[in-house]
Amino acid sequence: MRTKITVLLALVLTLFFTGCKEKEEAVVVEEVIEEKVDLINDEFPEAKAEVAAFMVELKETIMAKDVEKLISYHAYGPKFTEFQGGKPRNGSKVNEENERGIFGSVTEIQAFDFDDMKIAVYDNVANVTFHSNFQLLFGEDTVVVNDQITLLLVRTDDGWKFVHEHHSPLVKEEV
Repeated sequence: MRTKITVLLALVLTLFFTGCKEKEEAVVVEEVIEEKVDLINDEFPEAKAEVAAFMVELKETIMAKDVEKLISYHAYGPKFTEFQGGKPRNGSKVNEENERGIFGSVTEIQAFDFDDMKIAVYDNVANVTFHSNFQLLFGEDTVVVNDQITLLLVRTDDGWKFVHEHHSPLVKEEV
């Protein structure tokens, strides 16, 4: 009788441990696989659409001559830089003074187009390049601005903001 109980106990323990082992194997460990971001080749279509909308809003703001709103598109601070027409780099203070001086003095905007615009997004950073086709009236004087322009933007909690501007004359090829 003692042997039967020992065999029965061994059989029950074997079944118990085998059942536990099967339960262990049945547990599936889900692995979180992060997609690797390719900053150079990924297009970031949602962010690109945001930047395109930002550029439309920028044009509308300038056409409305809303200087305060224009200034709000800049992330002025110690990292902000601008190159203008081959002159030495300037920063936030000079850029803001120039923006207020120029766009605050415009009496009429006859044309304001971003020709050959390209938007390249690198996650939370965007590089916008275009050829300006601007015709601005200052009193009786029309000023035509045909520059190569680069705008570097960073996504912030308040939307996309300029952190760098580069303006240089566009040399037109003679045919």
